[in-house]
Amino acid sequence: MYKLVLLSFLALAPLAADATVQSSGDAFNPEKGLDLSTSFEAQRSAILAALGDGKTYVEITPEGARQVRTSLDRISGMLDGKASVGELNGADKVEVFNEQERINTLLTKARDDSRLVCRREKKTGSNRPVNSCATVAERRRMRDDTYQAMKDMRYSEGPVQTR
Repeated sequence: MYKLVLLSFLALAPLAADATVQSSGDAFNPEKGLDLSTSFEAQRSAILAALGDGKTYVEITPEGARQVRTSLDRISGMLDGKASVGELNGADKVEVFNEQERINTLLTKARDDSRLVCRREKKTGSNRPVNSCATVAERRRMRDDTYQAMKDMRYSEGPVQTR
């Protein structure tokens, strides 16, 4: 009975996931990035909300967030009064494309760095495993700091004396 219920749930899970993706409409999709073939203003407000929520792009630098906001404002100004990007002249299309790529690059990097990774580890001197969670960027900083400390320790001891 338990297996039957589990199998029926697993069979329906992809349908439920597909329904939530389809219902998103013109909203911003972090995996896809900014897509100017759909409603820009809906995506703009979703990006600004994600920047302010404190968890989606937690590792974005203040300078990166400022660049994203500036690029969004530039695109918004260029698309003001236009129904789509197709109505822009050639030079404006190139500028909008460049701004779109800047936004997608900054948000993709920040999102990848903000991904939370948890590991079950046994701390030194203990047999009890604990969960250790950190973002990808935090793990990278810890690794770099440890490497630098080991490097400094090696050079601070001085040369090895032989007799």
